[in-house]
Amino acid sequence: MDQSRRSFALSLAALTAGSSLPRMASAAAPIRVGFLTVKSGALAAGGLQMEQGLRYFLQRNHNTIAGRPVQLFVADTAGQPALTKAKAQELVEKDKVQVIIGPLAAFEALAINDYIRQAQVPIISPSAAAEDLTQRKDNPWFVRAVGTSAQPMHPLGDYAAKTLKYKRIAIIADDFAFGYEVSAGFQRAFEDGGGEIVQKLWSPLNVADYGSYIGELDTKVDAVFAAFAGGNGIKFIKQYSDYGLKGKIPLLGSMTTVDEGVLPAMGDDALGIISGGWYTAQLDNPYNKAFVAGIEHDDHRMPGYYTVGAYGAALMLKHALEAVHGDIENRDAFMHALRHVVVPDDPRGPIRLDDLGNPIMNVYIRKVERKNGQLVNAVLKVYPNVSQFWTYGEKAFLAEPVYSRDYPPARFLGR
Repeated sequence: MDQSRRSFALSLAALTAGSSLPRMASAAAPIRVGFLTVKSGALAAGGLQMEQGLRYFLQRNHNTIAGRPVQLFVADTAGQPALTKAKAQELVEKDKVQVIIGPLAAFEALAINDYIRQAQVPIISPSAAAEDLTQRKDNPWFVRAVGTSAQPMHPLGDYAAKTLKYKRIAIIADDFAFGYEVSAGFQRAFEDGGGEIVQKLWSPLNVADYGSYIGELDTKVDAVFAAFAGGNGIKFIKQYSDYGLKGKIPLLGSMTTVDEGVLPAMGDDALGIISGGWYTAQLDNPYNKAFVAGIEHDDHRMPGYYTVGAYGAALMLKHALEAVHGDIENRDAFMHALRHVVVPDDPRGPIRLDDLGNPIMNVYIRKVERKNGQLVNAVLKVYPNVSQFWTYGEKAFLAEPVYSRDYPPARFLGR
C-alpha cells in the first residue's frame, strides 16, 4: 500500500478521534482555494465561464464555506501543460492553497497528476475529463465534478444507433486528448448498437479554417459526429452550413460542440443538432432554475458546461467541508469526505461519486431549438445514473486500454 492510500486508511479514525470539531485557529483563518483556469488562447471562453460559475457560488455564499471565509487564488495556465504544472506548484508552494479547483483541459490535468499525488493536495476537476484520472491511474487526491470525456458519449452513441437508427457515421474532432476520448466513447457505443464509424478526421485545436476537412467528409454517411471544445464549434458549424451540408447530412455533437456558452454565436446554423451531455440550462428542477436565473442576471448569458462544472465543484467542496465542520487542515479527513460526497442540490440533478472519485449522474440527449428567441438545448431523453463505465462493468472496462485516437480500433473505416 503506497503512502497516499495508507493515509486514507487512517481518515475514518481521524474523523472519530476528535477531528469532528475544527481547530480554534482554523475557525478564524480563511480557507485558501487555488483556481487553475485559462484566460488566453482557444480555450479562453471556457475559462471565463468557469470563473463566472465559481465566483457566482462564492458571492451567493457570501464568500464563506462551513463558517470560514474563502481566499481565492487564481492562476492562468494559458492552456499549456508545462505552464499548468508551474502554476499548480506556485499555488501549492507559494500561496499555500489547501485545495485546488481546476484545470480546464484534459491534457492539463494529465500534466499535473503526478505532482498532485506527490504534494497530496486535494483537487476538484470542474472541466478536465481525462479518462484515466479516475480509471487506471486513480489518484486518491483527485475527484471530478464532471463526467469523463466519454461518459455522456456512450448514451449518445446508443441513442444514434437505437433511436435514430443511423448505420454509417463520420467523425470529425479536435486533435487532442479530449477529442480522442469523446470520439472513442461515441464510437464504441454506436458500434455496439450495430452502427459503423466509416471515417475519422482530426483537426488541430487552433485551426483557422475547416474547409479542407469538410471537403474530405464522406457525403454518403447517415450523419456526422463533431467533437469540438471552446470556440471551435462555432467555426465548424458555420462552415458546415456554408459548404451546403446543413439539411443534407445531420450533425451530432459532443456536449461542448453546442454548449450554451457558444450557442448564441451560432445562429440558425445550429438548429437541429443533437448532442449528449450531463447538463442543459433547460433542466426543469428548482436548483437549476435558480442557478440559470442567477447566472443570467449576473453575466447576461445562459450557463453551460464550464459554468456549471465550476459551480458544481464548489458545491462538492462545500458539502465535504461541512461534513468535517470546516476542518480542511485535517487533509485525510477532508479528502475522505470529498471522496464520499453526495450533492443533492446540483443544478444537473443529484450527484454521487463512484469508488474512483467520478460522478454517477444523469446524461441528457439534447436538441438545439429556438425558444423565446434564444437557442437552447431541449431535452429529448434522459439516461439516468450513468457511470463512467456505461454498461460494460468496471472490472472489464479497466482491463482494456484507455480510450485514445486508436482505441477502440476503427474496424469499418473506408466502407
